[in-house]
Amino acid sequence: MSYQDTFKRYEIKYLISKEQKEILLKAMEPYMMSDAYGRSTICNIYYDTRDKLLIRRSLEKPVYKEKLRVRSYGTAKPDGTVFVEIKKKYDSVVYKRRIGVEEEAAMAYLNEGMSLRKNDQITEEINYFCRLYEDLEPAVFLSYEREAFLGKEDPDLRITFDENILWREEDMSLCSKVYGYPLLEEGQVLMEIKVAAAMPLWLARLLSEQRIFQTSFSKYGTAYKQMQQLKKEQSGGRKYA
Repeated sequence: MSYQDTFKRYEIKYLISKEQKEILLKAMEPYMMSDAYGRSTICNIYYDTRDKLLIRRSLEKPVYKEKLRVRSYGTAKPDGTVFVEIKKKYDSVVYKRRIGVEEEAAMAYLNEGMSLRKNDQITEEINYFCRLYEDLEPAVFLSYEREAFLGKEDPDLRITFDENILWREEDMSLCSKVYGYPLLEEGQVLMEIKVAAAMPLWLARLLSEQRIFQTSFSKYGTAYKQMQQLKKEQSGGRKYA
């Protein structure tokens, strides 16, 4: 399977119910098909400074913001491929640059400062990011079940549905099992529409008919807020899912 290394697109997010998801899936059938990943478990480790500078800036909703994460599709193996990614957002446009490396090499690079064997433009951009934020460390583990679709006639159109979104601050390994605190309320689904230009008319009409409206939502941002709240709560409150 080949993986795309660079992305430039608009990402529009919606919080919907499972019932709304089923209605959308039925209506999408003539226009969308399952993408190369289809239904998968996605695991991410987000990196931040010790004082969480990156996410604090992001929550202020600046014109420009950036994140660094490492991602695996399913539970990783030490010799399996994971993706080190920089995600930037400027004036509502999302830019993503990533490289695929073995999990062991990715962890040695991000956690121990070891060099990567790759020598290309994207690697240099990630190197610069790591030099710019000198004290980067694993900040949160985020996982979710994703169902992904691709436009039959427009490959730049993608629609994803994320459920069972979980976060944790410990056991920061993509090789570990999936567990953590739930990010969404029971029955909620995060839908993301990813387009290179304008949303197709059929999709805009469908969302309008179903009264589904765009929302501002960040998985890491929401997890960070929950972390802060959890620290204020007494022990014995919430439990892992």
